[in-house]
Amino acid sequence: MKINDFKLERYFAKHEFTAKYLFSSSDCDGYELKYLLENASKDEMDLWESIKLGYTESEGNPLLREAILQYYKIKTIENVVVASPGELNFISMNLLLNSEDHAITISPSYQSLSEVVKSINCELSYWKPNPENWKFNIADLEKLIRKNTKLIILNFPHNPTGSYLTIGELDEIVSIAKKYDLYIFSDEMYHKLIIDDIPELPPISDIYEKGISLWGTSKTFGLAGLRTGWLVAQDTDFLRKVVAFKDYLSICNSAPSEILSIIALNNIDKFLPQNLIKIRKNVLLFSEFVGKHPIISSFIPPQTGSTSFVKLNIENSALEFSNQLVEKTGIMTIPSEMYEYPGKYIRVGFGRSNFSEVLEILDSYLKTIKPA
Repeated sequence: MKINDFKLERYFAKHEFTAKYLFSSSDCDGYELKYLLENASKDEMDLWESIKLGYTESEGNPLLREAILQYYKIKTIENVVVASPGELNFISMNLLLNSEDHAITISPSYQSLSEVVKSINCELSYWKPNPENWKFNIADLEKLIRKNTKLIILNFPHNPTGSYLTIGELDEIVSIAKKYDLYIFSDEMYHKLIIDDIPELPPISDIYEKGISLWGTSKTFGLAGLRTGWLVAQDTDFLRKVVAFKDYLSICNSAPSEILSIIALNNIDKFLPQNLIKIRKNVLLFSEFVGKHPIISSFIPPQTGSTSFVKLNIENSALEFSNQLVEKTGIMTIPSEMYEYPGKYIRVGFGRSNFSEVLEILDSYLKTIKPA
């Protein structure tokens, strides 16, 4: 198997730990270990203090899988497998698809939702939103289906635009998948990060027998360093194959991360509300900021998640803009080239507490640039 470099992650690797300010991060500020343990129950602290640093169960700690199930209608741990989120995406694509198959994914998207499919030599079509409002048209999705289509890949809340679906639209997608007997792989890593006053979507695994839900601790909980993710699906045969494939990769999970993830899942009210407050505050700050700078030609506030895709009115490319910005100010942004998306866009992340400080520096810099 041959796979191309992960452009976005390689770009982060170049700047993330040297840039002074991260303005495009999709995760919220990471919580400290001390804070996590302060919110643990006595039983959870007993688990933490009695950890044995040996191998763990391939499927994931049963107590962790039980903690995960409180967020789903499914109620048996056989329907849950735990691993790192990227690993679970990689495994799923390789199990669901063969080279003669066709898949549909959304665009722009996190590169692993397309690149792994391409590495299998599958045909791949892109379901794209209207750039005027980042809305996805369900009719456009059905037009992409072919005789050999096997999989639809979703990502809502959507990275990078912050777009979302209505429950009715999700039901339509499920109806289409049933009509053509397709799997749905749903990247739900930003689940519950609802900014607007809109109904929350159910996990795809709750409403479709061939639906596979991916979630984890990175975005919603502000605990990316745990590297904990999970798949939930009604199809237990598929999940058994995931575990067997995992034997060739991580084999099992980090014992400390599993216990810390249990604490987080059982105490979501100590993590999610603070993240939502921060994101909403920063979206408002940026909305005011945009009006002062003609170089920002379009800002569609996110409905969900922690990011938006902001269009720039610049003469050079988004990549050149981002490279110059980090060099001259220490502010790192992610240009649209990292998403293989045409146009001049940067991703803006709203989950960091130093957002207003970064805006002050960005304000001074943008005043030195003439709009195109």
